[in-house]
Amino acid sequence: MAHYLDAAAANLNDGFVVAIDIVAKEGEGDAVADILERLIEPTMAEPGMKFFMPYRSPSDQNAFFVYELYKDAAGWDAHNESAHFRSAVEELLPKVERRERAPFVPYVD
Repeated sequence: MAHYLDAAAANLNDGFVVAIDIVAKEGEGDAVADILERLIEPTMAEPGMKFFMPYRSPSDQNAFFVYELYKDAAGWDAHNESAHFRSAVEELLPKVERRERAPFVPYVD
């Protein structure tokens, strides 16, 4: 695996990543988008967070992908315990068909 010479790329490859796949129930896509948008500011302010970016599919308005990059697994744990995350999940879950969260760490050869 090639090493990242660009500092920005190296920073994005250093930490604990969580990839989230979300599919909203029919008619709930805009509500899910709003919930994810409201999470950006408080999540980015967390001390263990490096990057939080939600995406919405241009071809399926009910499909979302969220890329989260934490300094380490403890940052993810703290995020899961935060009031803003708990509140958002409580509001989100009734509006989604599927929510899959998968943690990853950088591949090192």
